[in-house]
Amino acid sequence: MHLILNGQLDAITAPDLDQFIIKLDHNIKNLVLDFESLNFVSSAGLRILAKARKTMKSRQGQVCFVNLSPQVKKVFNIVKAVPISDVFQNIEELDAYLMKMQNQNN
Repeated sequence: MHLILNGQLDAITAPDLDQFIIKLDHNIKNLVLDFESLNFVSSAGLRILAKARKTMKSRQGQVCFVNLSPQVKKVFNIVKAVPISDVFQNIEELDAYLMKMQNQNN
C-alpha cells in the first residue's frame, strides 16, 4: 500500500495515521509512506512511524519511506528513526529495490 502524507505529522495528525494503520486489512504486509508533501515530523509522529514499522514487521512485512524532504531526512538521521535501508530518494529507487527483492524470492 502506498500512502502519501501531507503537511505535518505531529501530535495533532499522528493519531489519524495511527488509526488508519490499525484499520488496515491484516493481509497488507508492506506499507510505502511517501513524504513528498510532508514538511515536518514531531516526536509524536516518530512514535507512530516506529509503531507502523513494528506492526508491518509482525506481519512479515516492512515500511518503506520515500521522498523525504531535507528537513525530515535530517530528523530521521539525528534520531536514527529508521534503518537507512528503509529510506529511498524517490519512487524509482524504491521500485528498483522492490524488483530486486522479488527476484531474490523467486
